[in-house]
Amino acid sequence: MSSVIKKRYGLLPGETGKFAGILSGFILLLAVLPILTMIVMSFSGASNLDFPPSSYSLQWYKAAWNTFVSPDSSDVLSLGKVMTTSLMVACLTMVFATIVAVPAAYALTRCEFRGKAVALQLMSLPLVFPMVVLGLALLLVFDSLPFQMTTSRLVIAHVILALPFVVKNCTAAMLSIGSEVEEAAQMLGASPTRAIIDVVVPLMKSGILAGMLLAFIVSFNEFTVTYFLYTIDVMTVPIWMYSRTVSSLDPTVFSFAVLIVLIDFVLIWALEKLVGEGGVSF
Repeated sequence: MSSVIKKRYGLLPGETGKFAGILSGFILLLAVLPILTMIVMSFSGASNLDFPPSSYSLQWYKAAWNTFVSPDSSDVLSLGKVMTTSLMVACLTMVFATIVAVPAAYALTRCEFRGKAVALQLMSLPLVFPMVVLGLALLLVFDSLPFQMTTSRLVIAHVILALPFVVKNCTAAMLSIGSEVEEAAQMLGASPTRAIIDVVVPLMKSGILAGMLLAFIVSFNEFTVTYFLYTIDVMTVPIWMYSRTVSSLDPTVFSFAVLIVLIDFVLIWALEKLVGEGGVSF
């Protein structure tokens, strides 16, 4: 790659690294610029959305706190209740996706069976399937059932979306564990099931933790599919924030967005600290 850059732009060997650094910095700036803009606007002291703000204050954070405690005239639910729902759905998604993904990853790496290639493709299907079509299809399925589902249908939908991430990370962890580990455990008297639980699963820890945190992040930030499945009494934070911007852009949304970014930042930081960059597979 560096030789191509040198040839095209006529750079000297010592200048290639500098050019690459400038280019990387520019791309990184474009990536974080919307977030920085949102953070600056959350401290605006003006009543309009002019950028940059003419003055700065904490008025929108104060308004956000009041909305967190109790809904205003434009809200049916308070942000506190919506946040509780989002956290509950994300935690349940994380747990159920992991329960499904761990044995699935083991089967995909250790076992040979008819249709294995098809199963691998189906596992990745939610990553490329149009979210709008998936949300509409799930809505039709859930509405055709003879019983009502509220929070549970959000959890099921989010598990479908998060499962490829968890399976991919657990599979990556499984590939680094040789079958001789299980054989040694069984030679020492462990049953096949006990060998998996006591030996294989602990060795998969990095992949499992990475998958769990990614499942939480995917669920907590999911909007498109959730938009088709939420109800007036059960909605997540992204849906609630969108509802405040339908008629007019409420400046308090910037304060809420900063909170979401902080939560995601902490989760990603925890992901890197717990498993390291090598244990994460997107």
